[in-house]
Amino acid sequence: MTENKFVGKIKSSGYQVGVQRSVDLRVEMVWEFLLSKKGMAIWLGTWEFDKWETGIEYRTKEGINGIVRAFKVYSHIRLSWHRKGWTNDSILQIRTIGRDRKTVISFHQEKLTDSIQREEMKQYWIRVVEQLVTWLPDGELI
Repeated sequence: MTENKFVGKIKSSGYQVGVQRSVDLRVEMVWEFLLSKKGMAIWLGTWEFDKWETGIEYRTKEGINGIVRAFKVYSHIRLSWHRKGWTNDSILQIRTIGRDRKTVISFHQEKLTDSIQREEMKQYWIRVVEQLVTWLPDGELI
């Protein structure tokens, strides 16, 4: 079996992984929670910031750092992602896709070094999505 036949392997840029979940909430509510201090603590970590915008650098207290590459309100965030202890930078994209009162939350990470790092991040994003769903408001606020 050749290297590019492995699950999540991309010929030109390493490994990738994606995790998503649908919730019965409007996209605005999901988006606002993801970018709240409580929401960010779940998926990114603790980071003091003024506002989200393309081009800003970030560094969390937990050791994750990078640069915001793209930011579109109620749609997506794309950022470089370097975890403490890693020798590589990866790319993380978070999307919220809303329709009526339902929203898909999607985490997609690419440029992972190998299948071990891919599996590590797959488990991380599964836990993140489970925690987000647990902490998201019940939908009665909108």
